[in-house]
Amino acid sequence: MKTIQKGIIAAAIFLLPAMDSQAQIYVRIRPPRPQVVVTARPVAPSPRHVWVTEDWVVDGGAYRWHGGYWAAPPRPGLVWARGHWRHSRRGDLWIPGRWR
Repeated sequence: MKTIQKGIIAAAIFLLPAMDSQAQIYVRIRPPRPQVVVTARPVAPSPRHVWVTEDWVVDGGAYRWHGGYWAAPPRPGLVWARGHWRHSRRGDLWIPGRWR
């Protein structure tokens, strides 16, 4: 019985930080999108890479603007779906972009 309890405690210690990083942050007022002057995109590292547009990311319990970057799809045939804001009674929630 004690080994089961130790296993549960060990699992909780490892899983709690992962759960915290996926925390949902609702805002009443969306953060303003920064005005960025883009002169030119960097050259793609390979023909497989796709440009992932600018996006919001959660950083320390707040939203931070993240510039665009090149990324290779995890599997052939996947396309990048941009992130978007979702409105609810609790406020606005950023839904991050993903491969699909």
